[in-house]
Amino acid sequence: MDKLYIVVPCYIEEEVLPETSKRLKAKMNQLIKAKKISPDSHVVFVNDGSKDKTWELISSYSEKDHLFGGINLSRNRGHQNALLAGLMTVKEDADMVISMDADLQDDIDAVDRFVDAYYAGNDIVYGVRSSRKKDTFFKRTTALAFYKLMSRMGVESVYNHADYRLMSKRALNALENFKEVNLFLRGIMPLIGFPSTVVEYERNERFAGESKYPLKKMLNFALDGITSFSVKPIRFITAIGFLISVISVIMFIYTIVRHVLGFTVAGWSSIIISLWFLGGVQILSIGVIGEYIGKIYMETKGRPRFIIENYIIHHTKSRK
Repeated sequence: MDKLYIVVPCYIEEEVLPETSKRLKAKMNQLIKAKKISPDSHVVFVNDGSKDKTWELISSYSEKDHLFGGINLSRNRGHQNALLAGLMTVKEDADMVISMDADLQDDIDAVDRFVDAYYAGNDIVYGVRSSRKKDTFFKRTTALAFYKLMSRMGVESVYNHADYRLMSKRALNALENFKEVNLFLRGIMPLIGFPSTVVEYERNERFAGESKYPLKKMLNFALDGITSFSVKPIRFITAIGFLISVISVIMFIYTIVRHVLGFTVAGWSSIIISLWFLGGVQILSIGVIGEYIGKIYMETKGRPRFIIENYIIHHTKSRK
């Protein structure tokens, strides 16, 4: 039987952790009893610099029950880095790792199908939402727009997949080779290229607490995904520059013709519109290029993506 580790990034999750730990313990014990996973499997919570009692709860769970382990980051590094910290920390001990959020929106019962798909020969199993009926109209629309935009930009991703997935040890070792600081794990996974499949599940409402991804963070996340995997925005700027150059030549010819015909007074409106248009395009272009330069700047620093302050795990077959 292979060892399963479930990695759960946590940021200010003291309200939901008691229920999350309870449900995950029941699921893990069920899988162990069914002899689908090793008795030395674990649930590892990753504390991403929470300001509440999240780490205290994680520490107490690991002391009371050897099923649970904990990773405490030295400071808040964001969801993607916290998730990566968990994956890279447990990969040497685990045969397969499932990542999921702490808010219980991901269907824990889908874990059985993840494990079955792993034993069927898949290195990566993507958890994909079967529908978005529970989302607001705004969230459904923006999510669809996001995936379509990513596709148009040449970024390969799995539609309606977040970070609920299973990865084999081989896939985790391959993931370690991706060294970028600006993480967008959803875009990296398809690049690994090992056998993969999809498991559909119904996403639930958040059990407790507040969402850690407001609109501003979602927009920043989308921007990171696009600029980390595609240069099409820069090529788009080049195309706009070429188009404006062509229009400028046409306007030059138009101006000369008007001058020859005796219409020497230029239109005030056309000048103002042209100035505003060109100024807006230039500022937008500088901003897009600046995003790429900023990412290059962060990558060249070579700073660590996370720093682990504490790691608690008990390798034993006993259960309480």
